[in-house]
Amino acid sequence: MFPILVDIKARKIVLAGEGDALEKRLALLDETRPDALTVVAAAPSAALRARAGDRLLDRAAVAADFEGAALVFLAGLPDAVSEPLAAAARAAGALVNCEDRPAWCDFHVPAMVRRGDLILTVSTGGRSPGLARWIRRRLEGLFGPDWAERLDHAAERRTCWRAEGLPLDELGRRTEDLIRQQGWQPRKEGLIP
Repeated sequence: MFPILVDIKARKIVLAGEGDALEKRLALLDETRPDALTVVAAAPSAALRARAGDRLLDRAAVAADFEGAALVFLAGLPDAVSEPLAAAARAAGALVNCEDRPAWCDFHVPAMVRRGDLILTVSTGGRSPGLARWIRRRLEGLFGPDWAERLDHAAERRTCWRAEGLPLDELGRRTEDLIRQQGWQPRKEGLIP
């Protein structure tokens, strides 16, 4: 696995599935505010209908749904349905994430802590999502909501330093100096389970 972050705003995303797993994945995707998200569910709940709105296709997913998609997420479907859908999505040129089926995935969704644009992630390559969640909870304790503002401050300083024409290694040194000067240390209580 090679870890990357992908800007999904201008890419076609398809989310297909059922139940709580589908609703959780939709909530996670909505945090990034994608421009072109299609949700496909054969038996959507009232909550899913409300959240998905006009993005919802109220039926079972078919291969044609994946045409032009960059990413496809499959969640809450039985293996007999997920495996052929994953193959169809891949054949259409999409990268596939099939929840809890690492062998059918082209990428994995890590456990995440979001603090504004600061994103801390943990991945086990799909081998132990429970371990990744446990570590994520520790990170939430170490890096509280105030880190969003800290990132904004550091980004403003970096913009100024770049305008001065400083080289990248100097930008890194100045950022580390800023962290020390501001006393931005992660909270220690997050280390205790």
